Amino acid sequence: MPTTLLHHTATDWGIVVVFAVVYLGMFLGGLPRLKLDRSGVALLGAIAVIGLSGLPVEDAARAIDLPTIVLLFAFMVVSAQMRLGGFYGAVTRRVGAMPLSRNGLLAALIVVSGALSAVFSNDIVCLAMTPVVARLCLQRGLNPLPFLVGLACAANVGSAATLIGNPQNMLIGSVLQLPFGGYVRQALPPVAIGLVLLWGWLAFGPGAKAGAGSPHPHLLPEGEGVNSPAFDEPAFDAWQTTKGLVVAGALLLIFLFTDWPRDVAALVGAGVLLLSRRLHSSHVMGLVDWPLLILFMGLFVVNHAFETTGLAAQAVAWLGTQGVHLTDPGPLLVVGAVLSNLVSNVPAVMLLLPHLGGSGEQAGVMLALVTTFAGNLLLVGSIANLIVADLARQQGIVIDWKRHAITGIPVTLATLAVVWAWMRFVV
Repeated sequence: MPTTLLHHTATDWGIVVVFAVVYLGMFLGGLPRLKLDRSGVALLGAIAVIGLSGLPVEDAARAIDLPTIVLLFAFMVVSAQMRLGGFYGAVTRRVGAMPLSRNGLLAALIVVSGALSAVFSNDIVCLAMTPVVARLCLQRGLNPLPFLVGLACAANVGSAATLIGNPQNMLIGSVLQLPFGGYVRQALPPVAIGLVLLWGWLAFGPGAKAGAGSPHPHLLPEGEGVNSPAFDEPAFDAWQTTKGLVVAGALLLIFLFTDWPRDVAALVGAGVLLLSRRLHSSHVMGLVDWPLLILFMGLFVVNHAFETTGLAAQAVAWLGTQGVHLTDPGPLLVVGAVLSNLVSNVPAVMLLLPHLGGSGEQAGVMLALVTTFAGNLLLVGSIANLIVADLARQQGIVIDWKRHAITGIPVTLATLAVVWAWMRFVV
């Protein structure tokens, strides 16, 4: 491999430098001294590689996997419909009103969060449920910390159950052409086991007894963040909620029982939801995560430019000569989990997908489960984690990396072990 490096041009090395800077930005969440987030870094990286390589704009556009972008956009519209209809908050309040013990309430919220995240965006679920769960715990005199950490972890785990639960699964399903029903059959058991393990740790683990006490140990001083007006929870609207549920249910049936293109069906469903006499389209579109779409498109272009240098293929070939094959369950699990916590799960999937072509459905399922479950390891490992922490602070509740790690690290290691055993010995 070292001798082959000498055959690359200055343009190739320029692209490598841009690629490295972009993924440094993914790791840091931006670039030092610049007002750039991950999406801004990816966009500027795409512009840089186009300028360096002279890549025609048409070729750059072809590097973007349009079905993934369309599917992601369409389900952002569906999730926005459900949020504006007040569905998530209404479901959470209904669960909170049930006469359940602490552990029973914890189990119910984990199940609801996981199930909703399998169909709708896990980030949107956390955005809508966190303030309601926080207030519910404070009203009941329960420590909200295990409930909020459980909400974030359950949303991550539950989102792995389908190919529409999170952005990286949508990408994997689109690029590898995974069958929707086949994926669900393979992914659902480890997801269900993962949710049970999460509940068991929070209910009976080392911190369970302390977590059953009053909420005061984890609250900010009075007046700091409590009852923040930043979150405006929409009132429940039965018609808008029903409309969203009908469209989401129809899409699930289409995905499970037909061969219709998922991106086209989802786009039609989003179009139906935008036809409304009560919800202005600007309100719905305002909840679409446009920066995430830009992140996807920018990384598609940057990764395509990097692939054209041949360095990635040479590195994978060299690893193969050392007996490390990314299509094998062990290396894929380790590399997927590490990369997901270094650069986030979406960029990690984009890096690994080109080297899994033709490796079969099992590798795709493994990649989806591993990169999603690994998001629970650290507080910064998942956007859903950060959303919960930020909104909890607005309610006066502190979730720092140490408090998250008490649950996140053991649950992640346990769920990854379940994935390994399931994919290695059962599937």
